[in-house]
Amino acid sequence: MSPDAVQKQSAVEQWYGSNKNPAKGSSDDQSAASIEKRMKIAIQGEPGSFSHEATMKLLPDAAIAPFSLSADVFSALSNGAVDAAVIPIENSLAGSVLEHFDLLLTHDVKVVRETLLRIQHNLIAIDGTALGDIDRVFSHPVALAQCRKFLAAHPKMESYAFYDTAGSVKQLVELRDRHAAAIASEAAAHYYGASILQANVEDNAENYTRFFLVCRSADAISDSNANKISVAFSVENRPGSLVAALSELSSIGTNLTKIESRPVHGKPWEYIFYVDCQLQSAAEGDRALAVLKPHCAMVKELGRYQEARP
Repeated sequence: MSPDAVQKQSAVEQWYGSNKNPAKGSSDDQSAASIEKRMKIAIQGEPGSFSHEATMKLLPDAAIAPFSLSADVFSALSNGAVDAAVIPIENSLAGSVLEHFDLLLTHDVKVVRETLLRIQHNLIAIDGTALGDIDRVFSHPVALAQCRKFLAAHPKMESYAFYDTAGSVKQLVELRDRHAAAIASEAAAHYYGASILQANVEDNAENYTRFFLVCRSADAISDSNANKISVAFSVENRPGSLVAALSELSSIGTNLTKIESRPVHGKPWEYIFYVDCQLQSAAEGDRALAVLKPHCAMVKELGRYQEARP
C-alpha cells in the first residue's frame, strides 16, 4: 500500500474511532433548568438532524433529547424520561422506516400529530475548505443514496456511511478534517459552525419525510379535527382474510392511503399489517376499527391525527 493510501486509510479509520460521539440522550446547548420548563422531546440522531428540524416545526419551544438508537427513544418515552418523541415514519423516495412500525406496535404510545418535511441535502465542510479538496464524503446511508448523481459527478469523492447526517457534520468539525465533507441539512451546518460548499445536492427535489409526534397513550388528547387514522392488525390464518378485512374498510367508504406489512417475530410467514386511512368523521374511525375486528386476530389503533400536507 502506498504512503498516500495508508494516510487516507488512517484518516477514514479516525472517523469511526474514539472521536465518534453519538447522542446519549442530552443536548449540550441547553441547561437542565431550561429543559425543565419546556416539553422534552426525544429524537434519534444528533441535534441539527432532520428529526430535530421536524420537532421544531411541530413544537418550536421544545427541548431536544437526542438518542443514538430508536429503541432508546421509545424506552425514554415509555419510562417518562421525556414527554414525547418525534420519529420519521416514511420518506417519499426511500420508503418506510420499518423499525418504527415495530416500535409503535410494541409500546403503549399513540401518534397525535404528523408533519411533512422537505429534505434538502447539502455538501458541508469546515471553513476554508474548497470543493477540490474533498476526497471523502460521510453521511447516513439513506442520504448518500439520495445524492447518487452528485457523487457520480464527483468521482474523486468516495462516500462512507455514517450513523447520522448531523452526526457526520459534528464529527467533521471535531476532527477539522479538510479533506472530508458531510451531507446533511442546512440546520446542521449552522448548528455546528460548518460551511455549505454546495446546496441541494439531492437527486430529486420532491423529497419529503413524514414524521410522527408520539406520546404515551395515557397522555394522548383526542383531536376533534383528526381526519386520519393509523391502525395495526393481523388477520386470521385462512384464505381471503386480508381481502375480506380490506373490503370491509372499502365498504364503509374509508380511503386507504397506505398499507405496510411486517413479519411477526418468532412466527415465520405471519405478518402484521399497518394501514393509514383518511377519515370524514370521528365516527368513521370507530366504524373502521369495528369492521376490522371480526376478520382479525389483533387490531390496535396507533393514533388519530390531522393529515399533513406539503
